[in-house]
Amino acid sequence: MTRFLLPLCFWIHSVALAADDTPQWLRHAASIQPPKYEAKVGAVVLLDEEEVRVEEGGRVTTTSRYAVRVLNRDGRRSAIGEKTYLTGTSKVRDFRAWLITPAGDARKYGKEKVADVALSQDFILYDEGRARVVDASNDTDPGAVFGYEAVVEAKSIVTQFEFAFQGRLPALESRFTLVLPVGWKAQSAMFNAENLKPQISGANESTYTWEMRNLPFLDREPASPNINALAPRLAVSFVPAEGAKTGQGKVFANWSDVSRWQSELADQQAVPSPELAQKAQSLVGGAQNDFDRIRAIGRYVQGLKYVAIETGIGKGGGYKPHAAADVFRKSYGDCKDKANLMRTMLKSVGIESYLVAIYSGDRNYVREEWPSPHQFNHMIIAVKVGADVRAGAVLENSGLGRLLIFDPTDSETPVGYLPENEQASLALVISADHGALLRMPVTPAAANHMVRETRVALAADGSITSQVEERSLGETAAQARRLFRRSRPEYVKVIERWVSNEAGGAAVSKIEPGDGASDAEFRLRVDFTAPRYGRTMQGRLMMFRPAVLPGREALTLTDHTRKYPIVLNSESVEDTVHVKLPPGFKIDELPGNADLSAPFGHYEAVFRVDGDELLFTRRWEILATTIPATEYSRVREFFEKFWAAEQAPVVLVKQ
Repeated sequence: MTRFLLPLCFWIHSVALAADDTPQWLRHAASIQPPKYEAKVGAVVLLDEEEVRVEEGGRVTTTSRYAVRVLNRDGRRSAIGEKTYLTGTSKVRDFRAWLITPAGDARKYGKEKVADVALSQDFILYDEGRARVVDASNDTDPGAVFGYEAVVEAKSIVTQFEFAFQGRLPALESRFTLVLPVGWKAQSAMFNAENLKPQISGANESTYTWEMRNLPFLDREPASPNINALAPRLAVSFVPAEGAKTGQGKVFANWSDVSRWQSELADQQAVPSPELAQKAQSLVGGAQNDFDRIRAIGRYVQGLKYVAIETGIGKGGGYKPHAAADVFRKSYGDCKDKANLMRTMLKSVGIESYLVAIYSGDRNYVREEWPSPHQFNHMIIAVKVGADVRAGAVLENSGLGRLLIFDPTDSETPVGYLPENEQASLALVISADHGALLRMPVTPAAANHMVRETRVALAADGSITSQVEERSLGETAAQARRLFRRSRPEYVKVIERWVSNEAGGAAVSKIEPGDGASDAEFRLRVDFTAPRYGRTMQGRLMMFRPAVLPGREALTLTDHTRKYPIVLNSESVEDTVHVKLPPGFKIDELPGNADLSAPFGHYEAVFRVDGDELLFTRRWEILATTIPATEYSRVREFFEKFWAAEQAPVVLVKQ
């Protein structure tokens, strides 16, 4: 395997030729000889350092230094420097970048090379979040070192910080330093690594430093956890000295503190206007029960346009929804606005509910041991329901009661279900003193169900004419809906690729998608022909695979070893294939039935012949779980047998 590594003397020579204004820290980083890596490692981080200085009045100055060596052409995209800031409460005091070429020449990127961009450009109406960016990727060759230094000054209420010691790239030296006023104290928690105690220094023991070295490359593996659940991550909270006059905000000792703080921000925004209350009453006019009322209001809020107006973030504005009456009048808002509007409308019809702070995208991201609103990136809702409400997204809590969890921002997932990337997450149900950090429900596999029926006419020359009908429920339906709501050409292309990958040369004549009678359901019909699906042999035998189409999201595990846990999502599938045999042929060889069981799932396949028709039925159920890498061989064996049964051929013989 090819690796890019030059002699140490070359690294030193490169630094010696660097421009005079290249900082010493970058010269030193560039002199470090990295270890050998696999060819798939495109770059190595030489230094990732952040120093945060906190002043009593609330001013926070953050100095960042970053250096990366590009190892091959795939690593050139690593030569990008980015520093975020908030226009309302912070300023970038300095932002400089340099590139040391393999030949030893140094290039400085001045102000004319620095772009200032909004963090969100697709749906944000106004956002204080911006970034200074330097892109040196097109100037970079293997062997080059790119580095940048940034100084950001902020006036903020924040008393907590997070620092990720690495991304996927290996990191040789990574450091976070916190400098506090005299008498102030810091506490920390470490995630995805062993506990890391800080080095405390300074005349008054006010400087805390956490450092890690020689962090390995974090490779991508099928069904692996999010990078946030793998990379070492530091969470720091600081407490001002007793009696100190400070501009800093709330210090959170526990999750009740966080709940009270967020309730103070949100409760005053949940006051219904007469127009809002009237609309809520009209939406539930024909409802027969509370679940129907919740569903009617939920559908309405889902239909509102997602537009974020992020202001006052450094002062807590990022956690405070806009007034429900304003959101209703304008018919747009972000996740917290939508959740707060739904809460207010439900209140107008006599149904109690709570806002829920959650991290969307990684069920393992939020950690109980660090009470902080900074762990969340999304807002949903929990609605109090009675025992008569039966749905997959329901949990019970002794203090808060029976709660139906719903995401009014996700337009594809109906009331009663929860998006897959939010299931099993720890989330904060916000209710002043009674709020609690709770584990979100996991939809049972049977609720994420797909029924497929395939009818195939097999001709004597091996060609097939096929009709496929699918009916999906739950998260399976939501995923199908997300795909469907792309542009029509893009959707058609995805379906055609799915069919042609399994039936070479297939020509698709019909793609008929759409929601079924229930808003929890999605249907799809696909008609196609394939000229050479069955393989003829010696003029008298024909071999074909009755599992014409696999699941579009089926898991394939081919590596013999595994580094990270396996994350499985719940699903259940029932697929029946009717194959009408060609005239003059009969079954010669039929695969044996399959029956596989494991703690995380079950698969069965049954073959039956009825006259001139072969009936192939397969069912499988996968449970939502995270399996340690130490049990990888067991998981791999299950899915290998799964796929062997899927690929098993039937042999026909001419009579």
